[in-house]
Amino acid sequence: MKLGANTVLFGGHDMETAFKYLAMAGYDGVEVSAINGMSEHLVIERWREIAPQVKRLAADYDLELLAMEQPSRDPQVMEEAMQAAVEIGIPIINCGPGGKTGDEASLTESIDALGKLAQMAERYGVTLCVKAHIGHSVHDTPTTLKVMEAISSPAFGIDMDPSHIFRSGENPVEAIAAVVSRVKHVHIRDCLKGLTGPGKPEEQANGRGDIDLVGYIRTLHEAGYTGPLDLEVIGAKDHSVEQCAVIAAEARGHMQACLQACGAR
Repeated sequence: MKLGANTVLFGGHDMETAFKYLAMAGYDGVEVSAINGMSEHLVIERWREIAPQVKRLAADYDLELLAMEQPSRDPQVMEEAMQAAVEIGIPIINCGPGGKTGDEASLTESIDALGKLAQMAERYGVTLCVKAHIGHSVHDTPTTLKVMEAISSPAFGIDMDPSHIFRSGENPVEAIAAVVSRVKHVHIRDCLKGLTGPGKPEEQANGRGDIDLVGYIRTLHEAGYTGPLDLEVIGAKDHSVEQCAVIAAEARGHMQACLQACGAR
């Protein structure tokens, strides 16, 4: 598995700051944030002027470009994101499912939209991934399995985030085992019991919460998963560089220990 982190952790700072400190923390690569409102990193509307900088930073800091997070399912926005991914050399685009939890019509609409985006991803030669997200139409393992059954495109995969599954009342270790055959990207962060949201950025650092992340990563390893394992900590836009760097380093150390514990490193 390749250890990475989403630059959104450094959303209050410029993109080079994110690359610099993630490299210092020892990450193998990065997931570039294209999340409006949370960062000003890969701004899709201006991707052509930003693309050369992303490629330069990856080379300067020796970080592999593992993925991009662009949450919108809007076809026009997503097509621009895919064009950016091809130009920059980013293989995976992660998006949200959209829709509303508990609404069957909403789930059907989400599946249809994701299916069309998967066809677009095939044309561009990139992989589109979606994760279960609290409050959205795809929010737990049963709804994830419905998406997996409905979309057979080789350019489509599941992105798993244990914190959303944990907050939905499921066991993330059991959940990852149920869908691992189609997992092509993994977001990772910790979470404390009883929270309705992700918690403070510091609480999201791996090892600070109550999720069995050792068991989670062991299940991935035993299933033969070798893709990205990207830390995604949100809500730190007002944090100092030092605060963000500490979270990044602490989480990376825990991820490395988990890989060593299960014989993956």
